[in-house]
Amino acid sequence: MTKTVRIGGACGFYGDSSVAPAQLIAGGVDYLILDYLAEATMSVLGNMKRHRADLGYAADFTEWVWKDNLRALKETGTKIVTNAGGVNPQACAARLAKIAADAGLSFKIAIVEGDDMLGRLDELSAQTELYTGTPFPPHDQIVTANAYLGATPIAKALAMGADLVITGRAVDSALTLGILMHEFGWSPEQYDLLSAGSLAGHIVECGAQGSGGLFTDWEDVPDWAHIGYPIVECSADGSFVVTKPEGTGGLVSRGVVAEQTLYEVGDPQAYMLPDVVCDFTQVTIEEIGTNRVRVAGAIGYPPSGSYKVSITHQDGERCLAFMPVVGRDAARKAQQQGEAVVTRVEEMLRDRNLGPFRAKRIEIIGAESSYGANARAQATREVVCKIAVEHDDTRAFKYFLREFDSPTTSMSVGTTGWFGGRGQVTPVMRVFSCLIDREAVSVTVTLDTTETVATPAPPARFDPAMIVRPAAPDAPAPPAATRTVPLIELAWARSGDKGDAFNIGVIARRPEYLPYIRAALTEEAMRAFFAHEFEGARNPAVNRYDVPGMDALNLHFLDALGGGQFASLRLDPLAKGKAQQLLDFEVTMPAPL
Repeated sequence: MTKTVRIGGACGFYGDSSVAPAQLIAGGVDYLILDYLAEATMSVLGNMKRHRADLGYAADFTEWVWKDNLRALKETGTKIVTNAGGVNPQACAARLAKIAADAGLSFKIAIVEGDDMLGRLDELSAQTELYTGTPFPPHDQIVTANAYLGATPIAKALAMGADLVITGRAVDSALTLGILMHEFGWSPEQYDLLSAGSLAGHIVECGAQGSGGLFTDWEDVPDWAHIGYPIVECSADGSFVVTKPEGTGGLVSRGVVAEQTLYEVGDPQAYMLPDVVCDFTQVTIEEIGTNRVRVAGAIGYPPSGSYKVSITHQDGERCLAFMPVVGRDAARKAQQQGEAVVTRVEEMLRDRNLGPFRAKRIEIIGAESSYGANARAQATREVVCKIAVEHDDTRAFKYFLREFDSPTTSMSVGTTGWFGGRGQVTPVMRVFSCLIDREAVSVTVTLDTTETVATPAPPARFDPAMIVRPAAPDAPAPPAATRTVPLIELAWARSGDKGDAFNIGVIARRPEYLPYIRAALTEEAMRAFFAHEFEGARNPAVNRYDVPGMDALNLHFLDALGGGQFASLRLDPLAKGKAQQLLDFEVTMPAPL
């Protein structure tokens, strides 16, 4: 029989539900992968380690997943690969071993290290930021610096006999690819297979997003309370079937899998990973049964020969505060009140020689502030005034927090309060990305012994000239009779962030819709529709890519999130709602279609 490896995606972020591991183990998977790390998460873990040398890892994994499932893991032989090690894999592994020993059990725990670049900042500091060109941050402001490692060390750890592989910063999809390289013996030069394995990892790395979570047609997804987490059933030829455990909620369909395929992807023909550069434009997604979707057709190119290094650094502080306002003209009252508070505080700062806020943003939640000019006029009678400010001097926030509450009795009628929900001053954490040669990074795997994993320069390096772009389809002929419909009637869509950029993958519900969607969603039209997202941008841009295998487009918005993640003052710094906003865009269609 053809060998199939079943891998379950049990965690998509630090804070994901703890129900997935037990569900997937009972569902008969061979492996669990758990992804805890994002750029912002690294800064949180780095600050934890600064305060206590034995912290800096994902305690959600050690104290919930591991404790609750020890005996089931031992009984079933299910193995785990996770980046829960964060910035302190050694401490994570030590805690795991102690928990197991206290339960009278033992496991072979392997540790992958080599990603920590904090001791090598001088080697990197001549570089400018990979995407924005900004200078290298001051060393004393840096909290973490980690190279994104690939799949080969994970495959090595499994070959050494590990039951559990703990990594620091590794590419999310590498958790799955490392398993498949080990199980099927794929070599580092089998680029199509590496691309396929990376896509399998990409589908399950975000947990239930691969099985109905965040789906456009959310009403079609049953039983959120018991949503099933995704499983990929992988074959040696690189194809795989996406499914979920029997008897669980959620949904696995063509639309769900296509949305997740394009999630957080920029150029779908140059999705750059340490092991391979992926081309997803010819991927096919086919429903072969209830909650069973077959995926095939990924193309791979040689890797670049570099690791991306993600550096998090503190750049001042910020405070976000919220105050409800109810009644007639609630939005206008809240806006005027927010402006008055900021004006008053900045006058106080000026009088104390502290200077104005270096950044400030007022958003009226409930009045569609995040829609910019696309907001629909409405006589809303219940809003929340959100004020976000940044400053380099901590003292400025003393005055802001003191004055923020004062409108409760002195400004807008209908003002109430978040009792117990006072604004908090937090660091502004920025991400600086740069590169380091792969062969300059020493990666080790420790089980009973420590072994170095060779990461030589690839025999060939990726060159953008290798890409053959799909031919642009012919523009549709002007129909005799037309009808204008919102995009949601024609397509599914999913959005996500990458630093200070976001993407929206748009997948046609039927192939015949795609030419008209494409004619409407031009780069110029998207730049105009999302003009408000480029506020303060130095190099705003929109790139559109064709993805013919999925009857899809991918839209990439650059310099568009006000810094992104913990560096942004916006309501949606992770771009979770951008696709939802685009789905209201009007598309002109032939009336018969």
